[in-house]
Amino acid sequence: MNRWKKRALSLSVLVLVAGAVMLVFSLQPEIDPVAPPLASQFSAEQIARGKTLAALGDCSVCHTRTGGPRDAGGMAFETQFGTIYSSNITPDVETGIGNWSYPAFKRAMRYGINREGHYLYPAFPYTSFTLSRDKDLQDLYAWLMVQPAVNYRPPQATMHFPFNIRQGMFAWNWLFLKPGPVPANPQQSEEWNRGAYLGEGLGHCSACHSPRNLAGAEKGGSQHLSGGIAEGWSAPALNANSPAPTPWNHQQLVEFMRKGYTSAHGVAAGPMGPVITEGLSQLPDKDLQAIATWLVSFQPISSDQAKVTGHQAEPHMMLANSPGARQFAGSCMSCHAQSIGPVLYGVRPSLILNSNLYSDSPDNLIRIVLDGIPHPATDGLGSMPGFRHLLNNQQIAILLNYLRTDVAQRPSWPDLNHRVDAIRQQTAEKP
Repeated sequence: MNRWKKRALSLSVLVLVAGAVMLVFSLQPEIDPVAPPLASQFSAEQIARGKTLAALGDCSVCHTRTGGPRDAGGMAFETQFGTIYSSNITPDVETGIGNWSYPAFKRAMRYGINREGHYLYPAFPYTSFTLSRDKDLQDLYAWLMVQPAVNYRPPQATMHFPFNIRQGMFAWNWLFLKPGPVPANPQQSEEWNRGAYLGEGLGHCSACHSPRNLAGAEKGGSQHLSGGIAEGWSAPALNANSPAPTPWNHQQLVEFMRKGYTSAHGVAAGPMGPVITEGLSQLPDKDLQAIATWLVSFQPISSDQAKVTGHQAEPHMMLANSPGARQFAGSCMSCHAQSIGPVLYGVRPSLILNSNLYSDSPDNLIRIVLDGIPHPATDGLGSMPGFRHLLNNQQIAILLNYLRTDVAQRPSWPDLNHRVDAIRQQTAEKP
């Protein structure tokens, strides 16, 4: 046997041994099932706190499929690694978590391992939930265990090789999971620390608003909260990289989390809408105040950010006679002009303040123009109709480039016609 063959054989043996060692260490024991706990085991105060925590964690947002029973799972999440379906978190014994003890629940939340000892995929953001304190996890467990049980088994995840091997999540967790609560920052106020605990933990803001590496883990450091992708939508940066034409202030953040709208920035759309409806709008004011205090600390006022108001663009938008201006006048002005006509229904957002106009990507605006905002985040905002069947790709591209270049005074988005066509096809209803 020559030298190269010996080296190849030695390397193969090392790989096999390493794989065997990893397999041994990755095995997790099953936690014995229990009889479903009685509601009388939990106090009314504990259940009430758990309800608020479930809203903060957006439990129902992700664990309720369209048209399905609440919290019964089955919502599909398309990732670059395959399709994942949310699990049934109702207290059903056969298909839900009804036979999970609190230790089993805690292990899933802290370490991403279910009762049977199977690894969960981080589409379930246990990398954030792990920061939750024991008392909050106990209260959340109490709330979930007193909800109606639904017998429904969601589809199995269809992941690409090798991501379909769940044991491989052992290595992923070793690299990217930092389990357990973190101590408070002594250099910050009590309210800031409260907001950071809520936003970084159960609120899992970074799960959508931070970019991810090739392994699907959140990027930290200076890229933390610097923008990400959620269900095909661009989740804007929440730090100083925010594309908003004017910095967010504390009051605007509270208003947006409570109502899904602020006149200084616009309306919640896409995946953020349900987060407001089912989650943030349900929180007590002191929690929203704390989260806003934490978030606004990432928004230093920058001298190069334009300070604009909706009325500054009014004369130009009304007097311009370009194809884009005419398209705006015919399709948008009745609702988005700031000084013409009465407000008949809902709010009248100023487009010049919409952060999406200043983003590097036109995707969010394309999606909104195509399908509108049929389900506003809170009552009173009013819905927006979609123009999928009224405007062709070229008309939408002309409209958006007019808003981008003439209104926002930013360079046009390149190859916009093709991008509109691509998103139209991606979001078309399946027959």
